[in-house]
Parts: sequence; C-alpha cells; structure tokens
Amino acid sequence: MSTPDTPSSSKPARTLRMHYLALLTPLILTHALQSAGGLLDGFWLGSLLGVHGIATAASFFPVFFLLLSLIIGLGAGATILAGQAWGAGDAAQLRRVAATAVVAALGVGLVVAVAGAWAAPWLMQALGTPPDILPAAVLYARAMLLVMPFVFVTWAGLSLSRGSGDVQSPMWALLVATLVGAVCTPLFVAGISLGAAGVAASTLCAQLAALTVLIRRWRHGGHPLAAGAGWRGCRPSAATANRMLRIGLPAALQMLAMALAEIVLLGLVNRHGSAATAAYGAATQLLSWVQFPAMSFGIAAAIFSAHAVGAGRCERLPAIVAMGVRLNAVITVLFVLAAHLLAPFALRVFLEPGPVLELSVAIVRTVAWSVVLLGWSNILVGSMRASGAALVPALLSMAAILAVEWPLAMALEARFGPTGVFWACPAAFLTMLVLHSFYYRHKEKKDGRIPQPDIAPSAAGGRSPGA
Repeated sequence: MSTPDTPSSSKPARTLRMHYLALLTPLILTHALQSAGGLLDGFWLGSLLGVHGIATAASFFPVFFLLLSLIIGLGAGATILAGQAWGAGDAAQLRRVAATAVVAALGVGLVVAVAGAWAAPWLMQALGTPPDILPAAVLYARAMLLVMPFVFVTWAGLSLSRGSGDVQSPMWALLVATLVGAVCTPLFVAGISLGAAGVAASTLCAQLAALTVLIRRWRHGGHPLAAGAGWRGCRPSAATANRMLRIGLPAALQMLAMALAEIVLLGLVNRHGSAATAAYGAATQLLSWVQFPAMSFGIAAAIFSAHAVGAGRCERLPAIVAMGVRLNAVITVLFVLAAHLLAPFALRVFLEPGPVLELSVAIVRTVAWSVVLLGWSNILVGSMRASGAALVPALLSMAAILAVEWPLAMALEARFGPTGVFWACPAAFLTMLVLHSFYYRHKEKKDGRIPQPDIAPSAAGGRSPGA
C-alpha cells in the first residue's frame, strides 16, 4: 500500500482549500442522506400516526443519542487510527484497526440490544414520557434497541472507510440506505401495521443495505479493506484496541455528556405535555440539517490531521485547522441562514400550523446560529484528537455542558417556559469554543508548532492502489 500522494503547489492555501472542499462535499452529502432518512421517518410517522407518532419518536431520541455515543467514540478512534495507518502507507495496520473496530462494535451493540431492550420501560418512565404515549414509546424503544448491533457495525464500517481515504463509498451506501428506508418505513408502519416500531424494522433493512453496498464498493475498487488474501493473519489486536480506546473513550464521554444534556432538555420540555415534545422532535429534525456541515468540518479536520500525523508531517496541522475555520465561517453560515428563513415552511412537513409549529420554529431560530460556534470547536477538537490530545478537549466540552448548559436550561425554563430551555445551547457552544481555543493555543506552544501555509496530506477520496 503506497502512501497517499502529496502534490506540491505554488499556491498552498488554494490547494488546501480544494482538498477540503473535495472531502467536505461527500461528507456533507453523507450527513444529508442520514438526515433525509430521519426526515422521511418523521414524515411518515406524522402523516400516518399524527402528533403522537412524532412525540413517540422524539421521546426516544435522547436514549438513542446516549447509546450512539458509544459507537461515535469507537468510530472516532477507528477513523483516526485508520487515517494514521493510511498516511503511513501501512496496509496491515489498517486491517488490524478494521478488525478490532468491527469486533468491538458488534460486541458493544449486542450488549446494548439485550440490556437496553430489557430496561426500555424504566428508561422511558425515567425520561418523564407523557402517559398518553408511554406504551407506544416503550415499544418503539425496544424495537430500536434490538437493531443497534447492525447500526453499530455499519457505523464502524463508514468510519473506517472515511479514515482510509474513501469518502465516496459511505455516501453511496447511505444513498441506498435512504432509498430502502423510504420504501420500507411506510410499508412497515402502515402496510404491516407495526406502528412506530415499523421505523426500527425499516432501519434494520436500511443498515443491511448500506453495509452491503460498502463492502461491494471496497471489493470492486480494490480498497485495502476489501476481503482478500491481505486479511490473512489480521486479527483484532489488544494494542490497537487500547489505542482506539484512548482516543475513542474521551470522544464517547463527550458525546455521553451531550446526550445527557439532551435528556435533561427533553425532561424539561416534557413537563409541558406531548405538544411541546412534538415541537422539540420536529425542531431536532431540522436542526440536524444545520449541524451536518459543522460535524463534517470536524471529521475532515480529523482525517487530514491523522494523515499528516501518520506521514510524519505534524507541521501541517496549523494550516489544516486554519483553513477549516475559514471555510466553516462561510459554508455553515449559509446553512444556518437557510434554516432561519425556511423554518416556518420546512417544519410543516411534520406539524400543522398552530402553536406547536410556532414553538418548533422558535426552537430552531434560537439554536441554529450557535452551530457556527460548534463547527469551529469541532475543527479544533478533531485536529487535537488526531495529534494525541483526546482527553482534555473532551473534559472541557463536558465542563461546558455540566457547568453552563444544564443549570442555565433549568433556570430559563422556570422563567420563560419551553422556549427558554434552548437558550442554554448557544451559551454552552460558546463556552466550548472559548475553552477549546485556549487549550489549542496552549498545545501549539507546548509542541512548538508554528502556523505556516501547507497543503493537506492527501486528496480527498483518493485511494492507495492497494496492498
């Protein structure tokens, strides 16, 4: 496996910008497809089951996010280790990372499925789910938890593909998954009369389709992760798992804190009845569209930084971060502006005109602008993780959530009702950005890195010729 090409250029900033855009385009489209699947599920739940259908799904979202934090952490570790192996041109290490990540994802997914399905009634009651939707919410939660092993393994595969330079395959895999979900969700929800639990059955079909496409594209493209003789002797490695945990566990803890914050916010919203829960659920669907460019910038910064670290070119890291910060100020702002202007119309996909729709629009307009801050923070954190600093950035994020978002949300809810809850999100994102910026500058000085123009370590989507 050869090291990814590193072309020279007399205009390094332009070259780096083109590399970023080439990587960001499929990443953003991938996140768009994931959100499209959620929108389609929400549309069918709202159309076929009404406001109660939306509220049922929304009541489970923080639990889903809580459990997904585990695989997001594992995926972060897998992406960075795969990226470092890719940058170093080490095909055998790339396969060891993949074997370790898939086995870990499957094991964690099975534990989540069994334990979570058993505890579903307690979980939904603990969240304060409104009584009129509690039975449906428990059924929906159990069904979704049982498909988690497939979700976890697919997520691990997508992360490994991105880290190893192939961002096109995840995009096509999720396109197929979205199309499968678009057909299966109405069929299972209404055609077979599974109700909200039909979304889980549709999710299972979609994940299997995505995994199939991913594996087939690896094989047809000659990717080092494709099945073949190169896998002989490549087994899960305890040393690789340890490195993955050192990167992934802090990321998981950060996502866990965010998930707990979502649970607190939902609990506060649930006090105002199922209508407020439905408004919250619809708003999160639209906000996911605003957030995916910010999330994509974090992934792109982590991938480019991991390639640079693997290739032994850490002096490139400041330029990678600086370009990501500039592009986020343009691209994410455009998404935020669109959401602000289109929210009253877009949310009618889920909600009828009235107080519930107005509350949902208010939530979107309160939170959306702060996503730009989140994007800048994600870029800093992604680069620091790739260079070995994973724990402190995660602890700083958790501090912002625990010390700012939680108490502020409770105080504002008591004074302003459900709308006030969401002013805590911008405050938390701003706190995260300030803390991460100070730590990033401290780490730059400590490591002796001087910002300089350079190019990204590899072309986005570029592939090594193989083992």
